[in-house]
Amino acid sequence: MQKNDILALIHCPIHGYISFVSSRSKRLGDEACEQDLIDHPWVQRLRQIHQLQTAWWVFPAAEHTRFQHVLGVMHLASRAVEALYDSLKETCPDVPSRGYVEALLRVAGLLHDVGHGPFGHFFDEHFLKPYSLTHETLGADIILKELSPIIQKIRRTPRGELLPQEQLDPNQIVFLIVRPQTHVSREENVPLWLRLLRTLFCGYYTVDNMDFVLRDAYMSGYSPKIVDIDRLFYYSFFTPQGLTIEERGLGSLVHFLAARAELFRTIYFHRTVRAVDMTLLDLFQESKKFFFPGNPQKYLEDYLDFTEWSLLVQTTTQWKHSDNQTLRELSEKWRQMVQRHLPWRTVVERTFFYNSPSQERQSLFADSRFFEMKFRAALPEESREMPLRFDLARHASRPGTIGPAENQNFVMDTKTGKIRPVTEEEIVRSLPLISTICRVYARHDADEKILHQAMDKLLGSNGLDEGTNM
Repeated sequence: MQKNDILALIHCPIHGYISFVSSRSKRLGDEACEQDLIDHPWVQRLRQIHQLQTAWWVFPAAEHTRFQHVLGVMHLASRAVEALYDSLKETCPDVPSRGYVEALLRVAGLLHDVGHGPFGHFFDEHFLKPYSLTHETLGADIILKELSPIIQKIRRTPRGELLPQEQLDPNQIVFLIVRPQTHVSREENVPLWLRLLRTLFCGYYTVDNMDFVLRDAYMSGYSPKIVDIDRLFYYSFFTPQGLTIEERGLGSLVHFLAARAELFRTIYFHRTVRAVDMTLLDLFQESKKFFFPGNPQKYLEDYLDFTEWSLLVQTTTQWKHSDNQTLRELSEKWRQMVQRHLPWRTVVERTFFYNSPSQERQSLFADSRFFEMKFRAALPEESREMPLRFDLARHASRPGTIGPAENQNFVMDTKTGKIRPVTEEEIVRSLPLISTICRVYARHDADEKILHQAMDKLLGSNGLDEGTNM
């Protein structure tokens, strides 16, 4: 059987044609294939979860889903192997075959978001967190309990195949997709080659964030080609320290980090997107005890069918006809949100940049509750109890500020061969460390003038937060 006889193609607006091993490969023997995972209900449910949790209510073309994203990450995993396997082999002679590594990374890319619930990361924070879960740890459960039999029978990728004695290990896939919880993770029982590969999922430029930066920028209409990942791959390689980039490629990394930060400011932190998030948060707090029975780990079968589609049908349609008055009232609130009748609007907005964590900690805007207290105190006494919401949209854009990702990426001086952490590279320090968009939201009938006067009073004559460097 010819290679092309076992492959199928998906056309992607970001990456062009994405190839995968189709079910026709089963003619080769008792094996599973990538299509078995792609077509599996646990992966297909990602078609019903938007990639941009609420931004699709603001950017009409940004209707793309987690399903499209994971296919892109699977594709980029192959590109990473093409660019990096030789250096990985040189660094770790005990690394499995190229076919094994590619299959491992492709499956990890395809399944890294399998644990996501409705509204993505919002669901992590406001539903999974009380159960000490994230979409990654829940995804690990799904992989080990539901998808292991398929994973262990996968034998080939579009570019190669496993050696006869090799078998994919689902536990290694779980290791790749679950972020380390400490700043430096050096598990003694985990081989170095696997620890190095994890940087492709939890470092500063990963197959995950390379896809979502490209995809979100394109689908939102922000930019058709916001970063140059070809150059990032070209100048990257593995060393014993970790994923390393030549100094000549560092400009592309800085550009990538800056572009990612700009997406946060313009798309993810858009003022109306945040207003939708506020409305959704209020609804979640009132509704979550009604729309899912409890800890998803204990109700995986129910979680399989729990998506944005099912949640919105339940809350806007089924609850509308309920005998329970509370559900009928909640249904009307959900319907108002879906129709973009939002109770909050932006009346005050400022953006601040900080060049050190200590500078941010000294700022008026380091804590939303402190800022609210100060802002209300600056209002006329008769207005201090008016309905307001305070939002600090914070993004740390410089490497070394994201906690577990620290010490995952390195840079090599091309002339001397010296390798040092990315965080020590002078050019990277040109990026603002932290940006915070401070907004005050009010009801539609609020007096904007007194709110602007309160902010001006807080900031003083120069209009700047004393902790900032603008």
